[in-house]
Amino acid sequence: MTAAAARQSSPPVPVLDIGGTHVTAALVDPTASRAVPSPVIRRPLRAHAEADDILDAVARAALALPAGHDPRWGVAMPGPFDYATGVGRFADVGKFEALNGVDVGAGLRERLAGRCERLRFLNDADAFAVGEYGAGAAAGHERVICLTLGTGVGSSFLSRGRPVHTGALVPPRGHAYRLTVHGRPLEDTVSRRGIRRHYARLTAATGDQHLPDVRDMAARARKGDAAAVEAFRYAFDALGQALAPWIDRFDATAVVIGGSMARSWDLIHPALTTGLAPARRPDVPVVPARQPEEAPLLGAAHWAQGTPETS
Repeated sequence: MTAAAARQSSPPVPVLDIGGTHVTAALVDPTASRAVPSPVIRRPLRAHAEADDILDAVARAALALPAGHDPRWGVAMPGPFDYATGVGRFADVGKFEALNGVDVGAGLRERLAGRCERLRFLNDADAFAVGEYGAGAAAGHERVICLTLGTGVGSSFLSRGRPVHTGALVPPRGHAYRLTVHGRPLEDTVSRRGIRRHYARLTAATGDQHLPDVRDMAARARKGDAAAVEAFRYAFDALGQALAPWIDRFDATAVVIGGSMARSWDLIHPALTTGLAPARRPDVPVVPARQPEEAPLLGAAHWAQGTPETS
């Protein structure tokens, strides 16, 4: 059998993308480069549930996939997490705390008995970046920084398609959220809570229940709400200031933005590029992801099949 025929006959790769509110399960054609074929299973997930309930919910989504797939699973998981051992490290982070110290890998293998030979975990932002590198806006860039903007700031510093987590060229552990800006942790400013908090200060609003969520705030900004416009400008100008020196240090040739907040690209991009301007080389593009939904699944599938090492 030729190599091409072997690839064509390979079974689909099962993947899981675990987030704070949903888990997505999918089968990915190992030859796919542009889209994830059906089926894609998306189920709600309660990040504050007990450990067994969380693992049961993830397993139900996984078992809803048709059988006959590769027994090697790729699992995109938010941190803090020990990706090599599959053990949760969610202490004092406000999500999945019941999984702190829990062997998530063993729990899922037990629940997926007969359909799982191996699970390979990777950070969810790394999965997004690897997917975008293979078939998205990061393709063709030897060194690229990918960010996922949602409840917080996820990041991946890719060198030749592999995440870099150590060394002087990247922030601590390769995580942009560990940076500071305006004398405070970055996510105090650039996050769902940070943007809403700044909007509250600008409008003298009291009580979280009276604050619009970020999506509604974006709609208000487009209608001319000055406080909403300023809340976005302040947050993403700050992100640019924090990120700018690392673009030069890492020698990145592109910055790719994904995550739920990237849907407000018209509000994010101008402020982000202004914040980056003092240190950024003008030839480094800042672009939205081409496959924001599929990239984490494609990246997890790639991770499941290989034996890549992070540097």
